[in-house]
Amino acid sequence: MDQLPDEIESVLFVAREVMVYQVPPRTAASGYKAAEWDVEKFLWKGRLRVLEVGPRCELRLEDANTGELFASATYQSPWTQVEPVLDSSRYFVLRVEGDGGRRAYIGMGFLERGDAFDFNVALQSATRRASAPPPSAEPSKPAAPPKDYSLKEGQTFSIKLPGRDRKPAPSASSGAGAEAGAGLFSLPPPPPPGRRR
Repeated sequence: MDQLPDEIESVLFVAREVMVYQVPPRTAASGYKAAEWDVEKFLWKGRLRVLEVGPRCELRLEDANTGELFASATYQSPWTQVEPVLDSSRYFVLRVEGDGGRRAYIGMGFLERGDAFDFNVALQSATRRASAPPPSAEPSKPAAPPKDYSLKEGQTFSIKLPGRDRKPAPSASSGAGAEAGAGLFSLPPPPPPGRRR
């Protein structure tokens, strides 16, 4: 019976069709440009899978029908294995490593911008997960018991609001003096119900 691997693989992204290009040596320190490639003549066409295998992230270029591996790259800190080109959002340069540690730079292109955007999101997700601090082994400290702010029996408090220190205005039931002291905008009370004029 086959042994199962100890590490869990989770698929972050799958592109059904990507093209791989031969990349000329970098001429400027600023980066690669897809316009310098012959994007009509690709070396290989297949599937790209971005996998999280345990703590690392792997980019695998595979044949879409057979699953045969064409090239792979481990995406890890300092995150230089994938470089977007300067003149397009659909093309990237991958640094792949073969057996024996030999490195090669290859161009990779997507047919749709949406696939390229999803690829970037998957790489950002892998970067965020790898950069996150590991969960602490020590249990969290219990929270302090909540404080009781309720009033005890017989206990009172008063609130003084600014501008409320004035004496209350005399009420309308105090007679003619109230009408004389009333302000310019006060109205007389409405007539009692049942009486018509």
